Amino acid sequence: MDVLVVGGGPAGRAMAAACADTGLRVTLVDPAPRRPWPNTYACWRDELPHAVAETAVAGATSRTTAVGTRPHLLHGEYCVLDNPALRRLLQRDGIREVTGTVRDAEHDTSGRTVRLRDGRELRAAVLVDASGSNRVLSGGRVERAASEQTAVGTVLPGEHAERLVGAGRGVFMDWRQPPSNDDPWPSFLYAVPLPGDRILLEETALARRPGLPLPTLRRRLWSRLRAAGVTAPERTPEERVRFRLDDPVPERQRTVPFATVPFGAAAGLIHPTTGFSVAGVLQLAPLVAAALSDGLERDPVTAARKARSVLWPLPALATRQLRLRAAEGLLAMPPRMVPAFFDVFFDMPPRQQRAFLAPLASPRECRGAMIELFNRSPWWLRARLVVGGLAGPAS
Repeated sequence: MDVLVVGGGPAGRAMAAACADTGLRVTLVDPAPRRPWPNTYACWRDELPHAVAETAVAGATSRTTAVGTRPHLLHGEYCVLDNPALRRLLQRDGIREVTGTVRDAEHDTSGRTVRLRDGRELRAAVLVDASGSNRVLSGGRVERAASEQTAVGTVLPGEHAERLVGAGRGVFMDWRQPPSNDDPWPSFLYAVPLPGDRILLEETALARRPGLPLPTLRRRLWSRLRAAGVTAPERTPEERVRFRLDDPVPERQRTVPFATVPFGAAAGLIHPTTGFSVAGVLQLAPLVAAALSDGLERDPVTAARKARSVLWPLPALATRQLRLRAAEGLLAMPPRMVPAFFDVFFDMPPRQQRAFLAPLASPRECRGAMIELFNRSPWWLRARLVVGGLAGPAS
């Protein structure tokens, strides 16, 4: 094989499909490659590649609100991805799929050998590590206290949820706290429409080190629903979310073998303050695949180096550092100030909101959004932003 992709999530599938589209021979290995993706993925429609936006959107609304201490109407169409449709879109007949768990990899002058736990061996010129935070080919899981996003959600019929959300609306975040709140750390309600007149309602802790426990979020969600008079049918499905936000970029850790390319969460491509990643990997996959294809005309090490330079050029690293600074500022902010902070953020012009939220924004755009937020903040919030590191030299 030219490329062996480890991991069958959205990032791994996108990378495998993009490599196959360039004519490379691709193998994808995953413990359960046909297992459905359990999580709900959402983003703004204009962040999606055209084919995904046209064929793999399950639900969308142009009436999305955010609430700090008061409501804000957001601009743009917010979409929930149709996971089965996205998988079909990323399916390619030429991709060889292998069911197995990777144990380790060996690099020598003749190529890369990946060993599975059952003893089988797979060989390829270049390896792509899309194994998430496990980073099985990129130095392993980072042993540090990570900032985590956690959430617990349930799917209800629209008629049950409309009392809380409103007909045809979505809620990006609602920071008003539910009556039952046994931990001072804030969380918000997230609500998005799904096919079949259903709505996902999710209690989400944006970031915490370590993540807010799922039982706490479950109690808050049902307390919020009861307070709004929302009833739920018996045995409603539950979605559970926990993932790391601020794992370092492997390239900077010098733990990545020369002919290996981390991708997706394994590459640090999760937005450290929002948790978004899928739109970004869908945009980047064709660019990384093109770099691999071009580099393999010379040798695998060159191919991997070119691909990693597409993922993390210096401007992208600078944007990430700004966002990490913002994330640390939010982690340090007193819980009572968080809703007011988001009032200021969502009062900014849409262009500057998106400059901070978008997956591939430039450092100049991101820095400009942070300066605008600082300038719009009242004095008491400015003082907290400086103490928390959100403003710093960028202001």
